[in-house]
Amino acid sequence: MCGIVGVVAQEQVNQLLYDGLLVLQHRGQDAAGIVTAEGATFHMHKGPGMVRDVFRTRNMRALTGYAGIGHTRYPTAGSAWSAAESQPFYVNSPFGIVLGHNGNLTNSEQLKSELFQQDMRHVNTNSDSEVLLNVLAHELQESATNYRLDPATIFAAVSGVYRRCRGAYAVVAMISGYGLLAFRDAYGIRPLVIGRVETSRGYEYMVASESVALDALGFQVVRDVGPGEAILVDHDGGFFSRQCVPNATLNPCIFEFVYLARPDSVIDGISVYETRLRMGESLGQKIERHYRHLDIDVVIPIPDSSRPSAMELSRRLGLAYREGFIKNRYIGRTFIMPGQAIRRKSIRQKLNAIAVEFRGKNVLLVDDSVVRGNTSREIVQMAREAGARKVFFASAAPPVRFANVYGIDMPTREELIAFGRTEREIAAEIGCDELIYQDLEALRSAVGSVNPRVTNFEDSCFSGVYVTGDVTQAYLDGVENRRRDGAKMAELKAANAQLDLGLETVE
Repeated sequence: MCGIVGVVAQEQVNQLLYDGLLVLQHRGQDAAGIVTAEGATFHMHKGPGMVRDVFRTRNMRALTGYAGIGHTRYPTAGSAWSAAESQPFYVNSPFGIVLGHNGNLTNSEQLKSELFQQDMRHVNTNSDSEVLLNVLAHELQESATNYRLDPATIFAAVSGVYRRCRGAYAVVAMISGYGLLAFRDAYGIRPLVIGRVETSRGYEYMVASESVALDALGFQVVRDVGPGEAILVDHDGGFFSRQCVPNATLNPCIFEFVYLARPDSVIDGISVYETRLRMGESLGQKIERHYRHLDIDVVIPIPDSSRPSAMELSRRLGLAYREGFIKNRYIGRTFIMPGQAIRRKSIRQKLNAIAVEFRGKNVLLVDDSVVRGNTSREIVQMAREAGARKVFFASAAPPVRFANVYGIDMPTREELIAFGRTEREIAAEIGCDELIYQDLEALRSAVGSVNPRVTNFEDSCFSGVYVTGDVTQAYLDGVENRRRDGAKMAELKAANAQLDLGLETVE
């Protein structure tokens, strides 16, 4: 998962892009970048860390232009930040193109080989975003006559990208001297939404990963980019769209609604907040049916994603709802931090228990999901240390038992606490007295009922079913091996960094 944004306006867009990335910061805290277009010239600045740390006044002053794209990076390979892999990426042949990408290509290695052997293009990093950029550049070269571009030529090139690239991807790109291009994979897995605002000189357009970015910047949501659809906004504000994949199907990632997206976003006509309320409702129904014997005194959410589910669950069961944990707003989301050591250390820094809400009580903790189990284990222990008599744990999502290969950092099965374990064994692992998971059909119903026109979801991390149809066991094994190697390297870098810090302190 990453955050992407693109803008074409009648004023300088650097502040719009910066503000848009701030709103999308939850989608990636590893690195950030902005590219603006001033005529046929691109201005770029990117670097490691949070948006507020990457961009200074001097950087913003240099990002001039009336169109641009931005990106917040979340590493999907479990590795530490690499300067070469921050986005957007740039290529200058045959046209100047910059590109930012959210998702993951499942045939990246094959494409790298094709680019080198057939297209005579060299990929410099391990990022599939650079692969995607070079495929787009090659298809533009093949489609253009005498190196001239028009909407039909650009859409033909995007159709070529769809023919070659597999997996999940939402893309924003700029073509030098022409305009903003955005498109979404043929399965509609990763989100992308269009907005506009009318000015005295015409419309200004914005595309972003989530509708909340449009809301915050005063753009009116027009619609989501459809699966297999490309949209183009030229520098004069002309808007063009084309369905580039005739038989595309919509299968939005269900984990967006469970955890990734902000609750105030709407994705494919589905309110994230409303889905989380309905997750709590269905979880409460399950407890009524199968866990009446639990003597629960109070329902406590684990901030922040689980709050709507916990509130609705407590209402359904007629139980007291209390805030039992205070969150440090300056610690990043532990799920998307690279390296297990960093995640473990940050959990205790991130949350602190309010002892009065736990002392002598049987508490039901509600979280959005249980992935690796590190956070859950620490929080259960915190509840006991705060004086809880019994600790029950409820997950608004089903057990995460399978790898995700579409842009979410959970690819190795041995890292998933639910893989190969029963619910009773998982409960023992995290130390709770009872563990209650959402059923997969209930989750699908909770999300789908908000917009009945969406009938299919990408839920491979729960079901093991990969909608693109090209994910083999050999591919999964390869991803896991690369992920394992990357995680080891991240742990080593983190240990070395701590050692260096210790040496500096001694000196």
